[in-house]
Amino acid sequence: MAYDDLRSFLNALEKEGQLLRISEEVSPEPDLAAAANAAGRIGEGAPALWFDNVSGFTDARIAMNVHGSWRNHAMALGLPKETSTREQVEEFARRWDDFPVTPVRREDAPWKANSVSGEDVNLFDVLPLFRLNDGDGGFYLDKAAVVSRDPDAPEDFDKQNLGIYRIEVIGTDRLALQPVPMHDIAQHLRKAEELGEDLPVAITLGNDPVVPIVAGMPMAYDQSEYEMAGALRGEPMPIATAPLTGFDVPWGSEVVIEGRIESRVRQIEGPFGEFTGHYSGGRRMPVVRIERISHRTNPIFESLYLGMPWTECDYLVGPNTCVPLLKQLRAEFPEVKAVNAMYTHGLLVIISTAKRYGGFAKAVGMRAMTTPHGLGYISQVILVDEDVDPFDLPQVMWAQSAKVNPSEDVVVIPNLSVVELAPASQPAGVTSKMIIDATTPVKPDVRGNFGTPTKDLPETAEWAERLRSELANR
Repeated sequence: MAYDDLRSFLNALEKEGQLLRISEEVSPEPDLAAAANAAGRIGEGAPALWFDNVSGFTDARIAMNVHGSWRNHAMALGLPKETSTREQVEEFARRWDDFPVTPVRREDAPWKANSVSGEDVNLFDVLPLFRLNDGDGGFYLDKAAVVSRDPDAPEDFDKQNLGIYRIEVIGTDRLALQPVPMHDIAQHLRKAEELGEDLPVAITLGNDPVVPIVAGMPMAYDQSEYEMAGALRGEPMPIATAPLTGFDVPWGSEVVIEGRIESRVRQIEGPFGEFTGHYSGGRRMPVVRIERISHRTNPIFESLYLGMPWTECDYLVGPNTCVPLLKQLRAEFPEVKAVNAMYTHGLLVIISTAKRYGGFAKAVGMRAMTTPHGLGYISQVILVDEDVDPFDLPQVMWAQSAKVNPSEDVVVIPNLSVVELAPASQPAGVTSKMIIDATTPVKPDVRGNFGTPTKDLPETAEWAERLRSELANR
């Protein structure tokens, strides 16, 4: 089943026992973030959280941890909540092959019900804002999907980008936005500033559950996130036209904020507790001038907690990072079997692959680092054989411990690009990257003593199913 807005998805979660309503009064800080933080610590079946009794706010409706478990993630893709992580990744990969699916345009977007513009814009009148971590420099919109267009090709639908970036509220009508240099919006902004122009943007909050998934995917520059959303939904993505910018935005959004990134204007943004499990410091970031806010009646403010993994962020960017990497690598190296990029937004990636010849696995690792995602994130790659499951960490650790000769199988490449938020980068945005080749050498590489590996007994798979059945029926 495809969901056209956040509200229908929350209703479905509640029917399946995956939404918890907190009825007693809570404080905006620290209760909201602490509850979402705790959800990441109670297991893979954690529910979404709903708050509508928050002290200091007269009429707040806040949803958190919406994607914060494998059960919720499965339901976001229209799968049964019991679908395993591996099955979700496999289904994600199957639906990828249906790309592109042309979106459908609708005129009756519910966010058109209310709007303010010009001097009447006040973000605090619309959203119940709160900090997520006690060291944050301010209030953040951390699950908003931002729409921008290539100034050189403003009518090219495929070059219209939909991405998630951290956004700090710095005034009633001002935001500070972080465009990571490898991301499409940074390329759009660079082109606009070279022309001496502002960059129009539309910022959408409270979207249907597939929008945050595709907005965080490392897709090619000229691939449409809306067309990928249709493939993942199994039906066309509904979009609408934003009234000020004319941009294509999700039909079901709770709030649509339109404005401009002011050319060559920068202001201090941060610090912020990040997906790396560390605070990022204050940096000079572009400024968005808000010119219009449109919103549903009684809008829902959706936010996510992020900090020390695992949090909702890790569920949200797990399969949607694994599958693009798999597809992009396999297009050039069909020997690649599976990719696990689940850890810290893919700063570490584990790849299983067959080999054509000696040294082949290291070449796969280097190619992974030059994919759209790898340029900004992958700092470590572990390569394992095709019969090693990269999602089974005991198998991976066995391969690394038994097959790696550090002097021969560890490659360190200095001074490569990485997201500035990576705590180990020095200076920020530059790091050394590492490839660990834990595959079995093949000719002409004849090092080591790997001639007689042990294998599972032929009856093992049958017994595994039997044991699972026995345990389930106890």
